[in-house]
Amino acid sequence: MTPLDMWLSRSIPMCLLLQSLVLMALCFPSASMCPKGCVCQRARPDPGLHLGPGPLGLLLGLNVTCTGSRLKEIPPDLPPDTAVLRLDHNQIMAVPDHAFRGLRLLRELNLSHNAVETLGEGAFSGVEATLQVLDLSHNRITSVHKDAFARLKARILVDDNPWHCDCTLQQALGGMAHNHEAAARVLCRSSELQEQEGRHFLAVDTDLCNLAKRTTDYAMLVTMFGWFAMVISYVVYYVRQNQEDARRHLEYLKSLPSKPVKPNEVEDISTVV
Repeated sequence: MTPLDMWLSRSIPMCLLLQSLVLMALCFPSASMCPKGCVCQRARPDPGLHLGPGPLGLLLGLNVTCTGSRLKEIPPDLPPDTAVLRLDHNQIMAVPDHAFRGLRLLRELNLSHNAVETLGEGAFSGVEATLQVLDLSHNRITSVHKDAFARLKARILVDDNPWHCDCTLQQALGGMAHNHEAAARVLCRSSELQEQEGRHFLAVDTDLCNLAKRTTDYAMLVTMFGWFAMVISYVVYYVRQNQEDARRHLEYLKSLPSKPVKPNEVEDISTVV
């Protein structure tokens, strides 16, 4: 056996072993990568889904399940290859901006049955292109940023939240043209219009943004009128006060005794004349 044959006989098994270790690392993540209180499992490939040959065909991402783990915030150490993330039935109160940035494979996110109250503009930043399902039902959401859902193409579930129906919510739902079903299920717990309270958001055909503008214009008009009336009142008071002071001063001068003219002063006046 030549030295080349000996080298090849040793190198090929080593390469196969290395490839096997890489494949195992991809398919079976270590426990240290999984957040505390969660279970991480490699997603099984769909038999009808063709992903191509080789180890890359198995790279479907992780199913990370944190259901009912008493979490109060979104875990900061989520595996970067998370594809399905279940955070339902916890005590999460907020979704920080860029909370899921870096999860390039995330396609399903379940945040239902939590205590989320509001959503910022960047709550789902970084996952707009991959996210397919977003469940926000059964939370405490009253308001969201007008662009919170603007770039999402996912199917969004937002029912069973105490929504406050106003211009901002109208703008946010207006950016969900592909989610008309979700918008139709928004129930107004409170609203800028009293007759809209307790009804579905789309049941009242009113432009709340123009309503808010008219309300603002009316408030500005009332404020300006109030200031104008205050200035007029002050001017009238100032004039009357000065008139009263002038009258009192004149009466005071009239009440002063006249000074008698001396004979010498009369001669001086005659001389001057």
